[in-house]
Formats: sequence, C-alpha cells, structure tokens
Amino acid sequence: MTQAEREQENGKEKEKDREKEKEKEQRGVKRPIVPAAIAEPLQEPIQTTNIIVIHPGSKTLRIGRATDNLPVAVPHVIARRHKQPGQPGSRHEDPWLLRDGLNKPESTEQRQNGIKMVDQAIWSKKMSNGIRRTPVSAEQARAYNRQIRPAVLDPTARVKWTNTSHKPEYLVGEEALYVNTTDGYNLHWPICRGQLNIHAGPGGSLTAVLADLEAIWSHALQKLLEMPLKDLKYYGCILLVPDIYNRQHVKEMVNMLLNNIGFSAIVVHQESVSATYGSGLSSACVVDVGDQKTSLCCVEDGVSHRSSRLCLAYGGSDVTRCFFWLLQRAGFPYRECQLTNRMDCMLLQQLKETFCHLDQDISGLQDHEFRTRFPECPVLLYQFRLGDEKLQAPMALFYPATFGIVGQKMTSLQLRSQGDSEDPHDEHYLLSTQSKQDQSSKTTTDRKSLPKPLGFDGESSSQCGEPSERGLHSQEVELGHAQGECLMGGSEVEDSPSALLSRRTAMSQFEGKALGLDKAILHCIDCCASDETKRKMYSSILVVGGGLLFHGAQDFLQHRILNKMPPSFRRVVENVEVITRPKDMDPQLIPWKGGAVLACLDTTQEMWIHQQEWQRFGVRMLRERAAFVW
Repeated sequence: MTQAEREQENGKEKEKDREKEKEKEQRGVKRPIVPAAIAEPLQEPIQTTNIIVIHPGSKTLRIGRATDNLPVAVPHVIARRHKQPGQPGSRHEDPWLLRDGLNKPESTEQRQNGIKMVDQAIWSKKMSNGIRRTPVSAEQARAYNRQIRPAVLDPTARVKWTNTSHKPEYLVGEEALYVNTTDGYNLHWPICRGQLNIHAGPGGSLTAVLADLEAIWSHALQKLLEMPLKDLKYYGCILLVPDIYNRQHVKEMVNMLLNNIGFSAIVVHQESVSATYGSGLSSACVVDVGDQKTSLCCVEDGVSHRSSRLCLAYGGSDVTRCFFWLLQRAGFPYRECQLTNRMDCMLLQQLKETFCHLDQDISGLQDHEFRTRFPECPVLLYQFRLGDEKLQAPMALFYPATFGIVGQKMTSLQLRSQGDSEDPHDEHYLLSTQSKQDQSSKTTTDRKSLPKPLGFDGESSSQCGEPSERGLHSQEVELGHAQGECLMGGSEVEDSPSALLSRRTAMSQFEGKALGLDKAILHCIDCCASDETKRKMYSSILVVGGGLLFHGAQDFLQHRILNKMPPSFRRVVENVEVITRPKDMDPQLIPWKGGAVLACLDTTQEMWIHQQEWQRFGVRMLRERAAFVW
C-alpha cells in the first residue's frame, strides 16, 4: 500500500469516527456537564494598576485601587427621597444602634446579670501592682453628674445639614448622614451584620437593597476615585465577602458588579484569608470584630477551615449601646440623648472610642468633658465623672448577656449548600449521577470508616468524590471535625429521623447561645483537625476590625485566652500571641490591604471571572473559579 493510499484510508477512518459521534449525540448519550469553554480564560492578564478592591462593611465601605496605600472609607449609607413626602409617618430610617430583642421582659434582668458577671471579673483580676481593684459604684458618679449643666461655647455650630434644595434622588455617605429629618428622605444601611439588610419595611426588598449598593458603590467610584463608569470595562474588581456568606447574596453582588456597574472581571475572596495576606501571616486564627458582627475563622496557608467558621451577632455598635446604658445609670448630663437620634448615635460612638478601655490599672472616679456639635444648635461643653463604666462596656464582648438581647439568633455557622436552580450541575447532581459501579466500590470502602456525626458546622467540608470539573482551586483542602461529612451516593446509609432531630436540636441550642469572645476563640481553634494546627492558631490570634480598638485590649484578651485554654495545650504552646496591630497598621484596613496584596499575586490570574463568562455560565463560574469551596 502506497503512502497516498494509507493517508486516504486514515481519512476514511476519521470520517467514520466523526459520524459515530454524531449518531451518539442524536441517541441522547450524555455530553460533558460543563462545556470545555470554561476551562481557561482567553483574556489578557489583568494588571494590578487596573484592579479595584471593594470591602463592604455594615457601617463603612472601603474601596480603592490595589496600588493605593490606603482605601477610601465611606459611611455605607444612602438617603433616598421618598415618593410621598407629605404623608405623615411615611418616612423610614433603618436603625443604627437599636435592634430586635432589646425590649423583651427578660432584657433588663439579663443585662443586670451580665453586669454582675463583669464586675466579678473586674474584681477577681489583680492590677499590675498585685492589688485588687476597688470597685466604683455608679451612685458615686451619679451624685456629681446630676448637678452638671452645660456651658455654651458657641451660639451656632459650624456643622450644617446637607443642602437638599435641588432635590437629588439620593445622597450617599456623609451627605446622607447629615440629611435633616424634615427634608423627606429615607435612610438605608444596605448591609446589616455582614449580610444584605433585607427586611419587611420600606426599601427592604432584595431589589431595593441591591439598588442601594449599586448607587453607593457607583458614587464612590465616580466621585471619590474619579473613575467614569464607562472606563470600568478596562478594570477588574476584587470583592471581599464574609467567611460565612449567603450564596444568593454573593451571586447577586457579582451580577451587579459585572452586568450593572460594568467591571470586566471579578475575583471573590473571603475576608479572613485576605486578613492574613494583609498582615503577612501564613496561618492565624482571624478574629474580625466589626460594628455589628464578630466573625472567627482559622486560616492555614491561605485556606479557611470551614469547620472553624463562626459568626457572633454582636460587635462595636452593641458596645456603644451598652456604654450609653451605663452612662445613663451614672447620671449622664446630656439628658436629651436618644438612641433613635442619628446625631446622638454618632456622638455616643465618639464617646465610646474616646473613653472606653480594657486596662485594669486605670481605676477610680475620673473627670472628663465632651462637646456637642449639632446642626442648627449651639456648641455645648459638658463635664462629667465616670468610674468603672469605661471598662464595663467593652467587657460586654466577653459577657454578651450584658447587651440584654433576648430571643435572637446570636451564633451563625456555615450551612450546607441547598443547591441553586441556575447551577443544576453542582456537587449534588454530580454525586447522584455517578455510575453504580463507582458507588458500590466507594460504599464498600466508606462503610469500613463511617463518618462522624455531623458537627455544628452542618456541612460537608472535604467534598470527597468531587469531580475534576471543580477546576484548579478545588485543590483546597478543608479540615476539621467535618472532614468525613461528605455527600454520599444513594447507597449511603441514611441517618435515622431521631438522629437528625437530635442533630438539629443541638445545632439550634448552639446558635441560641451568645458566646463570649474568648470562648468563641477557644471553640474556633478547637474545631481544627490536628493538635499541630491548634498550636499554630494559639500562637497567632489575629484581631482585625474596629470593634476592639480599646487601649489594653491586646493584653486583656491574651490573659483571658491563657487562663481558659485547655491545660494540655498550656503545656505545649510556647506562647499565646494576640496580634492587634500587625506592621503597626490600622486593624480596620487589614482585610482591604490583603485584597490589594491578592491583586499582585500571579495565582490570582486563574481566579478571574470575566463578564462574558458570567453572562454565559452564571453562578457555575463561582464554583469553578472561587478560591474556596463554593
């Protein structure tokens, strides 16, 4: 057979193979679940100079170019002109310091019990000179404060209400905070306790909240970063999300950033991992004390241990409200102060940041003063005395009963994915469609080592049996008590109804507890799989966020962790280290800084979700490209 004949024969065989493939497709043979087009992005690498890092907090939005030294910080609030300004009672304002569960019959008693525990803890710890603190009763301060009258420093304050004479549709940030209540604007905080602030009141729908986010973020990009929205097609965006995230909310935010605001690509990453990048630590127990929530997570070599994730529904604003209650008990001379008044809330926040501390060596009654500067009011000077109130308020973070919150879910854990109609080919589908041969061989192996009962985290973490379509970042290994809790095929032994019920009961009891910050840290570290990892975490407790910015907080927290950690670890851990200002940076900026570091890494190029990919494949791209198990 000549060379020409052989080539002709090979061509005929290839043609036959192609015809067979077509016949198979027509007969309905399953095609690959994810089109090969997802495999690798064809776009040019995104340069660091063209990356915007967005860290949305409950009270503050931090946004900036990855090449900036510091982000722009904007109050995460919007004032929208309401449709019917003339109607009485039509105005709505999302609460700042108030929250559900404060006015229950048990609230006062719980608050009083919390203060007793705080006082006992203050008395039991000796000062650095070896002497116990002498407690100062609120009555001593009250007797003096009740006699105080304010002094007028200036008949007119320089602070002005925001000018709304041109009737803008909305105002953002500082301008929104200083909108007069009589101007007919609703005030909305689109993020509450780390999640989208969806509620039954005006502006509380998912659509309205996303519209508020889009307006605030677009304003920050255009006015503060001086970037026209039409130029964003040349920019990528790194979005930092909470460790315990709501999948639906993240999906909607990604959709808004790519399709509405117009970024060309996006990377979604977790706040805790970003905090380790920003602080230069490879491993740490990250404690993020924010304004409205406190999240904890153990991070090891850029991997967030899912079983250790914990979110506590209290933060800096709860300390502010507790401080106000203690001030009232001590005869606070500014008697008109109300938690429903926006200006008063800003004043109380300032007083907390100025006077509160966690230094046990500061004791006794002390004289202080503060000024009130409100629009259209005179500037007033108040003098007053305070004793232990300055220490009691921040200690409520360790004794959260002091907050007086009753009947609310105080602890959140990462729940197992319930699936998404837009992502039918998720791990549930892939595992349920495995061949019977694979399932039977897998079941034989698994029955020899049945997984432990489901822990508090309530979701699979190692994702065993996961197919290769998870992409490059599916190599993340999740450790912890939940390591064996994989989604099994149909032949796996199911839990009995009684076992499921007891599991749900245990989980609901855990979520109802308000864990103190020190106990939460111990629980978080205890959820790590190995003793070696636990030792690492005890020697690197990273505190970020603005909720624990008190003088003496580092030593105070370190002392409590040392006293409460298991004796077995006390012997083997060389030193318990609490880090509150890594590289002498503001702890509030560390996660954002970590996002900027992430933008510089070569591996980040593999995480980008481009606009065209999102429009074609939707939420499947998050499962494919996210640097954590989606």
